[in-house]
Order: sequence, then structure tokens, then C-alpha cells
Amino acid sequence: MKLLHMEIHALAAIAVALVAVPAVAFAQTDEIQVYTGAIAEPGVFNLTWHNNFTPDGLKAPAFPGGLSNNRNLNGVTEWAYGVTDWFEAGLYLPLYSISDARGPSINGGKIRLLFAVPHADDRKFFYAANFEFSLNAKHWDPRRYTSEIRPIVGWHLHPFDIIVNPILDNSWAGGVKSLDFAPETRVAYNFNPKWAVAVEEYADFGKLRDILPAHQQFQQVYGVFDHSTKWVDIEAGVGIGVTAGTDKVTLKLMLSKDLNSKSTN
Repeated sequence: MKLLHMEIHALAAIAVALVAVPAVAFAQTDEIQVYTGAIAEPGVFNLTWHNNFTPDGLKAPAFPGGLSNNRNLNGVTEWAYGVTDWFEAGLYLPLYSISDARGPSINGGKIRLLFAVPHADDRKFFYAANFEFSLNAKHWDPRRYTSEIRPIVGWHLHPFDIIVNPILDNSWAGGVKSLDFAPETRVAYNFNPKWAVAVEEYADFGKLRDILPAHQQFQQVYGVFDHSTKWVDIEAGVGIGVTAGTDKVTLKLMLSKDLNSKSTN
């Protein structure tokens, strides 16, 4: 019982730390994805390979010594494991880029903890929370350590899905009002279990205490399709920037596959 109380206190301390520290937004990203609350079944390993390429992006880096988004490929392999029917652990490694200025480069790594209502795919209303902790190379982010707090809420309305991720990015300094508000939204139409199309919107409004003017905000709208095959699940899309502070065109591709099945464990 004493050990249980210690674990509860430790979890509470972590939760307080997560919401008590801030972030500043930077333009680079390794994954472009709205989280749906779905997780791998207990005992199942999943691999998702993220890649996004910006053929027409911002030419100036977001900070001195940083990467420019223009004609830059960013990607990461995301390894996930279903621990229980409500908890999935993930590792992003390696994070990489291929850019005109630097050529191939390694950008760091992340760990992920995703807590979700069990069987989110089967529920009309679902919810989850994702926490990420990053170790960054200097050319990727001037802050060595950052994290992300990602609430997830959504509705499966058959055939439509509506999903919102009101993300708070965190740089571990400055208080709650310095958290960076970067919400993501997805509205999808499911033709059948194998095919879907969606509109996704990715935004960054800046710090909670200092919301950026509209023309400086990051606002990008994607047209997306999803297709499940026997071998791999595919998500691909084209994003168009709608403000001056946004890359004009970005392409994204995600390939996802369970590496084993529950029946083999």
C-alpha cells in the first residue's frame, strides 16, 4: 500500500510538471498527424514511418543555425507497443532530415506515452491524452529538451469522424502562460473500412500569453486519403499554407504496420 501511495504521488508530480512549463513554436516538424485515440492491442508492436517534404516552404530558418523548411524532407520511424488496452508506449528514432543546406542530418529522438479510453475505434465519443518528451539537436530546436501535451477528443458518427487535438507544446521554462497552443483538427469521411478521405487543419497560434497576429500564425490545410491494405496502412496528403507564416506546400506520407499479431504472443 505504501508503494502504491508513492507511485500515485510520483504520477501527480509528473502531471503538475507537465502543465507548469512552457513552449515557443518553431516551424520544423517530424510528424504531421491528427491522433485518433486508437492504440496497438496489448502485446502488439507497431511501426509507423513518417515522411513530409516541403517543395515550397519558408526559406528563412525559424532561429539562427536552424534548418530551412524550403525543399526539406523530414521524417522519423515511430515504434509503438500496446502495453494495455488503455496505454501505448512509443519511441521516435531516428528523427532525420535531408536538406539543401545540411544534407542528411539526425535531429534527435522522442518517447511517447499515450493513454486512451479502451477500444476508442468502437465508441461514438472517445478521448485520450498523449505526452511526448524530446531530445533535440541544435539545428532542429534551440532548446535541448522539449515536450508535448496532446489531449484527444473525437466522435465517430458513421460515416463521418470529427477529431480535435488541442496541443500544448512545452519548453520547460516560463510558466503555464508560455505554453504554445498548436491545435490540430480532422474531419473524415469513411467510404468503407479500407478507404477514407479527410480535411485536416494544423495551426500554431503562439504562446497562450502572447497569441501571434493572424499573418504570423502557422495555418495549413490538408487534403488527405487513408487506405488500408493487407500489407500496410497508408495515409497521404497535400497541405496548403493560408498565412504568410506558413509553408506554401507540404506533402506528407505515413506507412503503418503491426509487426506481430496478438494471436502470436
